[in-house]
Amino acid sequence: MALAQHDDHQDQNAFHQRYVRHNEWKRGYHMRTDDWTRAQRVDDWRAYHLSEPPRGYEWREVDGNYVLAAVDTGIIASVVVAAAAH
Repeated sequence: MALAQHDDHQDQNAFHQRYVRHNEWKRGYHMRTDDWTRAQRVDDWRAYHLSEPPRGYEWREVDGNYVLAAVDTGIIASVVVAAAAH
């Protein structure tokens, strides 16, 4: 009996979302609450070649973008297209 093997690469690809351009997402822009809450927190930022988030900030992946924003305010510090980070 053959057992199905777990494919971590497939799981990582499932995590990545289709790219949607957000011209409004720029440094200093306040990210909307619905965008923030539907975004996935990126805990392993090194694996995606992202910089270490400063204290009080975190990377989020949403609509194929990595967004570095302040947790308390949603103010964006940086945006990277997810495909460019791989």
